[in-house]
Amino acid sequence: MKQLKYLLKREFRLFLGNKTLRSVFFMAPILYAFLIGATYKQGKVTDIPVIVINHDKTPMSDQLVDMLEDNKSIRVLNYPQEPAILKDEVIRTEAAAVVVIPERFEAMMLQKKYPEINCYINTSNVLTANFATKALQLTIGTFSAGAEIKTLQKKGMPAEQASAQYEPFKSNYITMFNTTSNYLVFMWPAMMAVVLHQVILLAMAVTFSEEFKRESFVKDFAGKEKYAALVMAIKCLPVWLFSNLNILVFYLCSRYFMIPEPENVGNFFFLTATFVLACTNLGVLMSILIPDALKATQILMVIASPAFIISGFTWPTYAMPEYIQKFTEIIPLTPYLEALKIMLIEKGSDFLTKPYFWHLFIQAWVYFILGWIALKIKIKNHFRKFDIDENYGGDDALIEG
Repeated sequence: MKQLKYLLKREFRLFLGNKTLRSVFFMAPILYAFLIGATYKQGKVTDIPVIVINHDKTPMSDQLVDMLEDNKSIRVLNYPQEPAILKDEVIRTEAAAVVVIPERFEAMMLQKKYPEINCYINTSNVLTANFATKALQLTIGTFSAGAEIKTLQKKGMPAEQASAQYEPFKSNYITMFNTTSNYLVFMWPAMMAVVLHQVILLAMAVTFSEEFKRESFVKDFAGKEKYAALVMAIKCLPVWLFSNLNILVFYLCSRYFMIPEPENVGNFFFLTATFVLACTNLGVLMSILIPDALKATQILMVIASPAFIISGFTWPTYAMPEYIQKFTEIIPLTPYLEALKIMLIEKGSDFLTKPYFWHLFIQAWVYFILGWIALKIKIKNHFRKFDIDENYGGDDALIEG
């Protein structure tokens, strides 16, 4: 028991004594939580620059420009003449779109010649392009319907009949889940999961790879080398405990940024605990297999860096090649983000997250078993290298040391 207490104190001392681990595990999550939260705090993109070139300059075309200016999502940049090089002007003003109203626009509308308004969308940034396109479609569509209905009314048709004539049926679009299209609600929880995923893997990368370089490992763990699972638990305990501290920090930040809470908090923490377990076991496995801490860190970062992109959270996995889909299944972040989306954004029933829990549970066990086997072999070879007898050690050896 004395040796066990000593080993636990030793592990926390090593963890907290490592400046890199302290900064990565404690400072980085807090910094990222506020940095990402502040970045997306507004939730929706507004005041998107849109260039409007009005070649017609008639009351009807001016009315359309006024309607575009009333849309809060975009900020109209009025150009009396078309720039010599439109592409360069779009780049200079960072405009998300260009609206060109042709000459004789009003006259052609009155003559039923169906003039064309050209909208050039700058898709170098897909996000602002989508918001700008949505705003333009709504405004121009409303203007078009209003102009058609007004024309019918001028011909003597009652307002209700004119509306029905223009729109023979109604289509209702009802948003589900993130109804306000708040980007903060969509991105912040997922990015915090990415941060937690990366800091755990970074912390675990140096656990055993650094430990086997220390001669103190042989002395301190003598007598416990047969219990590989216990050694793994001792090495992982600081990360498990401090991960809860990070989760608490994320929760407090979510209250500050008014992120919706999961309806079943117990299910959320149960899934998160399994996610942390799977991440630590993956990190332990790599740290045991790769003796050099730098190489272990590099390999784990190769896994962690693209994890969000290929997780299917933003770009659907069914649109990815099959070999990438298979690769995503071994990364703990993939099932966790799917469960997170159900719990926080879609507010789905608990049973919908069960497949992702079992996915994480199986990952945790597979990585644990592989790590346990690898550690048994590694410890046996390591102790043999230092000519340590199996019966050496115990409480007496510790006390003497």
